[in-house]
Amino acid sequence: MYNDIKLEKGLYNLSGKSFTAALEELDPSSAYSGTPLEKLDAFERQLKRFNIRIKGADCDCVEKFFSTTESAVLFPEFVTRCIRKGFDETVLSAVCAAKTMSQSGQYLGCTLDDSAAYTTTDQTDSLPAASVTESETATVLAKYGRLISASYEAVRQQRLDVFGIMLRSIGVKLAVSVVKTAVDVLVEDADEIETTELTYADLAALYGTFDCFDMTTVIASPEIASKIAAMEQLSECRVNADGKLILPFGAELVKTAAADNDTIIGIDRNFALEFITSTDLVMETDKLIDRQLDQITVSITCGFRKITPDAVKILTITTT
Repeated sequence: MYNDIKLEKGLYNLSGKSFTAALEELDPSSAYSGTPLEKLDAFERQLKRFNIRIKGADCDCVEKFFSTTESAVLFPEFVTRCIRKGFDETVLSAVCAAKTMSQSGQYLGCTLDDSAAYTTTDQTDSLPAASVTESETATVLAKYGRLISASYEAVRQQRLDVFGIMLRSIGVKLAVSVVKTAVDVLVEDADEIETTELTYADLAALYGTFDCFDMTTVIASPEIASKIAAMEQLSECRVNADGKLILPFGAELVKTAAADNDTIIGIDRNFALEFITSTDLVMETDKLIDRQLDQITVSITCGFRKITPDAVKILTITTT
């Protein structure tokens, strides 16, 4: 049972396993099916074990994690989850078709050459060919990170829900810097159309450039997104369950500061972009457990690769 698990620093250092995965092996969630604890994962059961409340009216303060040497082991996972939640709440999930784990800092993917026309073929003729070959150039992964300085004395009386929001905000901003690279990869060598003044007709024209693929997502800067939202043709448009505006032709409008004010990107999110990472969010767990919060780093090493160039089109706004 979860009450009998021995918590120690070594659970963070098991090769190929996250802290939660290591806990799940010791305390499988499947064992709680049909019980009041079935909706909790192994980490959340440990929070319950030590009566650590991370939200609500009776939310605890940071120092509650350090009531015992074992409960202190849970603190790095709390910090990581908060930052990851902020990271995952950004547009990355809305623009990436696949996520790949790489074992090194360089990733060599495959390239599809499918340029031959899809037409009928006489019985005696060979079928048109599509070839998959290894990429000639590797995607080099880069590290994105942040140094967090906050002494234990400064945060120990801080409510966990408020401290968690601060950490989430770091995750959001970290993700925006990562998304900037994703946007650069999407724009590079993409088919484009131009306009001198953005109108709804231009958005419709961008939609019309997609043939085999569909434009599921429109990526725009906050300034351009606000202009699109203010268009008369969008006055009766709906929002989806995530609060994102759905354009009349079915594309989701994604607003990000990573996009430029002169470029609107249309993609089919199911085919356009591959997110490659060699790590999950990396944090100095020992320092967090030992309450040495003065110099804590959080980082992720990742990169992007365009999978299907035909699934990306851009609208460039030129100045006259």
